[in-house]
Amino acid sequence: MGVSLTKGQRVSLSKDNAGLSRVLVGLGWDKAPSWVSQTIDCDAIAFLLDGSNSIASREDVVYFNNLTHNTGCVIHMGDNLTGEGEGDDEQIVIDLAHLPARYERIVILASIYQATTKNQQFGMIENAFIRVADADTGKEFCRFNLTDNYDGKTALVAGELYRRNGEWKFNAVGQPLQIWTVAQLAERYGLPRSVWKKENENRH
Repeated sequence: MGVSLTKGQRVSLSKDNAGLSRVLVGLGWDKAPSWVSQTIDCDAIAFLLDGSNSIASREDVVYFNNLTHNTGCVIHMGDNLTGEGEGDDEQIVIDLAHLPARYERIVILASIYQATTKNQQFGMIENAFIRVADADTGKEFCRFNLTDNYDGKTALVAGELYRRNGEWKFNAVGQPLQIWTVAQLAERYGLPRSVWKKENENRH
């Protein structure tokens, strides 16, 4: 197991891993015991940000309706609708070595699908974590257990990978949000909601 991080802690992914190419970002969670009768659908999302720290295009949002970025460098490995099972519930693989230089930051978020309709929030979730590992060897670099009180919140900025002086680092964020759709989340990072159609926010 890799380094256990605390909120706000940063760690270099490149420094002690020469030749690192692809990383796997895994997110996991469990339903709290009092909510086992409900199906809670959490989604992993990746935002690719440019030098202005914003999303330039809807194509730079990798999520359940856009599993592969048009560069092929960020791939969502598939949507888990229930969160059942051990280990990672959803995974995103990122090819750091070939990611175009215009992308300087990748923000990893989790949100509850149709949280408003289902009256669900992250207070119904426990044992949530984000981890980063070598996608080729499986070696885990770091893990951040999301242990704060997230009652009433429907989305979460779990962590971010960013490029600094040619070196890739990971920042454990753990910022809860009360936002309900992928479009609203993307708007926080500069992507106008007007570029979305309703069907882009619901599963195809």
